[in-house]
Amino acid sequence: MSTAGIPRWPWADAETDDLPPPERLLLDAIRAWHAAARAATPPLPAAQMVLVTEEAGIAAPMLDALLRAAPVAAGCPLCPRVTLQEAALLLACALAQRGARSEALAALLRLVPLQSAYGAMPPAIHLGCALRRAGLLMRHPIREAIRPRPAARG
Repeated sequence: MSTAGIPRWPWADAETDDLPPPERLLLDAIRAWHAAARAATPPLPAAQMVLVTEEAGIAAPMLDALLRAAPVAAGCPLCPRVTLQEAALLLACALAQRGARSEALAALLRLVPLQSAYGAMPPAIHLGCALRRAGLLMRHPIREAIRPRPAARG
């Protein structure tokens, strides 16, 4: 079976240092939330401490609600690469922020069942709005993937 033409999942296995700043901030907050939850400490303040560094602390309750509605596995805070589940969650958040709700729902469906994905949509939308109000606009990786590449100059 041929796999040519299947697009690469945006941000999957990317180096965390190569992510755009808004996505890196959100990934760091997600990982801090998960690290605190694994340590049996309150995860909301851990995520908020990361988001406050870019004056986006108001987004922490929405992130908390999203991660409770769509429980996904996250890497450790110092993992050098983005996992497939983290990439899907970042994509869902970026698409929700850009108003592409059906695409965001499709990204969430890669992670959780339908009912959980529907429950995760309102927090994802509100998270995107809060990040936008803080001046953090996430990229639209699907639009960038289908954008034609400039012709090589010779």
